Amino acid sequence: MEPVINVPLYDAERIDDLLTHEMKIIQSHEVFCFSMDAVLLARFASVPKRGRVLDMCTGNGAIPLIMTTRTPEARFDGIEIQQRLFDMASRNVILNGLTERIEMHHGDVKDAVSMFGYGKFDLITCNPPYMPATSGEKNISEHFAIARHEILLSLEDVIRVGSQLLKNGGKLALVHRSTRLIDIISLMRQYGIEPKRMRLVYPRKEAEPNMVLIEGTRGGKPELRIQPPLIVYENGEEYCEELQEIYFGRRDSLA
Repeated sequence: MEPVINVPLYDAERIDDLLTHEMKIIQSHEVFCFSMDAVLLARFASVPKRGRVLDMCTGNGAIPLIMTTRTPEARFDGIEIQQRLFDMASRNVILNGLTERIEMHHGDVKDAVSMFGYGKFDLITCNPPYMPATSGEKNISEHFAIARHEILLSLEDVIRVGSQLLKNGGKLALVHRSTRLIDIISLMRQYGIEPKRMRLVYPRKEAEPNMVLIEGTRGGKPELRIQPPLIVYENGEEYCEELQEIYFGRRDSLA
């Protein structure tokens, strides 16, 4: 795939390397850029060989961009409420020559059922806001506040809407703070999604986990498989071998 380079850039925007399959991504320091969380989720989720995938809170589109490298036939949608990020995501699809596989939508996740209909997706991914609306930094920009805090979208909204959008047997995959694990499991079961696969992410081997990757199946039977821990840094500040293989294209999943 040859990226299409002639897309417009606006104030403070730059084109970064997405570190996989020669893909590029438009970003800006003025809005929330993609992070390791997005990369880990895109590699953890059970991407179907074909079918339909939705990324909620897609930001500048990093997760669906990466997931296209894992399947030749599945089609992807992304939904983003912030106009500026939606516009960047749309241009990132063009930049990477993926307009036939990814469609971006500007809208509120809470309205997604009216946009797409019930039971339309085989997989839904989401890297949602992590922090309660009343906590965290003060005096940050609106873009960062919406991305980091549950101002416009709560964890319950994500799981409730995800359950409505999934086909029976479809999967919901999330990355979140490990401190919210009980909330995630409780809400998944409340809305008919059975947690099936989980992996804790540790910054270093001597530290507590700070992230959890978790995937549930709509209408699934109870059985949670806990995968080996992912320890990000080894030998000081060097990524572990597994992450180096992910970033440099020698493997395509964290399964």
